Amino acid sequence: MTSSNEQTPSRRPDSGLSFVPPGWLIFVMAWSVYGVVSAWWLVGGHGGLPDGVFYLLLGGLAVDIVTILWGLYLLGLALGRSARFPRQFTIWQVATIIWLLAWQACVLTISDFVFSGKALAITAAQIAIGVLCIYLLRRGSEADAVYANPEAASSPVFVSVIAALLGVVLGAAIGAVGGFAIGSVISEVTGMSCFEGACGYFALFIGLAGLVVGAIGGGLFAVWRVHRRRRKLAG
Repeated sequence: MTSSNEQTPSRRPDSGLSFVPPGWLIFVMAWSVYGVVSAWWLVGGHGGLPDGVFYLLLGGLAVDIVTILWGLYLLGLALGRSARFPRQFTIWQVATIIWLLAWQACVLTISDFVFSGKALAITAAQIAIGVLCIYLLRRGSEADAVYANPEAASSPVFVSVIAALLGVVLGAAIGAVGGFAIGSVISEVTGMSCFEGACGYFALFIGLAGLVVGAIGGGLFAVWRVHRRRRKLAG
């Protein structure tokens, strides 16, 4: 029997703010997948670009790849409600903000780049959202209290990362093939003109969109399946 003087510590209900940082993480990962697909041609050479621009874009490509891999690790922690997620997410977000500031500084100092107020506003918005996510996961906050599973904190996240990578690869392949097929069907049904390859470019664009969606969806599904199986085995 428990004493009437003993009180069970109350836990504040989650209003949904705990989903904001993982949601932002997924968006940044999707943006990085698109960046990798768009800039992969840089691996083949300069392509006539000035050296400063080429190396900056190549550095951005490397950062996008790291963001995807790091994001998969963080996503595994988030799905497992790991107590390590708030701190690890904060480290990732601070590193991302530093990169955004460094990128913008390079863009403003390299003469081959043209100043864009729109790009500057997008960077400012990314930093603002990142700071907001860090604030939401501050120690003692409502969102921080949600990620308090010590078992998930000690679970092997490496398995989740491997599963997510396989999911990304398979999802990207399925999405690209499916998107290209859908684009081809749409161009045929609508009687789209193939002058100068317009119908082919349309199908290729839909295939590219399918690749991005499939990569993100496949990675998320793989991580979700791994954690669901762990919960069943633990039960």
